[in-house]
Amino acid sequence: MSIAATLAERSNGQCELCSSHLDLSVFEVPPVNEAHSDKCVYLCAICKSQIEGEETLQANHWHCLNDSMWSQTPAVQVVAFRLLSRLAADHGWAQDALDMLYLEDDTRTWAEQALAEEDDIVHVDSNGVRLSAGDTVVLIKDLDVKGSSLVAKRGTAVRNIGLTSNPEHIEGRVDGQRIVILTKFVKK
Repeated sequence: MSIAATLAERSNGQCELCSSHLDLSVFEVPPVNEAHSDKCVYLCAICKSQIEGEETLQANHWHCLNDSMWSQTPAVQVVAFRLLSRLAADHGWAQDALDMLYLEDDTRTWAEQALAEEDDIVHVDSNGVRLSAGDTVVLIKDLDVKGSSLVAKRGTAVRNIGLTSNPEHIEGRVDGQRIVILTKFVKK
């Protein structure tokens, strides 16, 4: 039986995080030395694109973790732990869920392994100065925000930035809207 078929059976044909039945595919939970269904989860396109960093995390979508974090499948627990850890800094409900989540020792080690690797990613501004989560940066040019009519003006201070898994991107609020900003367009 293929990995996809095994996961479809395990999940009853739905996303193992949000329970959607649409556009499901296999996601290997890193680090993966060899492909196996125990190291994978079955995800919808929305969950997968946000986890892989193709889209910004939409906190409202991830309220589903309040249910899926109780899964008996270690791979699902690991993904829930990692997502809640990323959301916890900005959202109290995520921190509360993370505080309630219990993981076996080997599952916790697996979950924390990728978070430690993410800590090795270095974000630098346009001048090569290292950026940290919570820093304040200033935009060095006007930026059109995709998907909206907002133009983030040069000189705008972006406070309490968040770091992403991509070293060229940071997240921040401009005019009340959370956006992804290229690090080459900011200075500390």
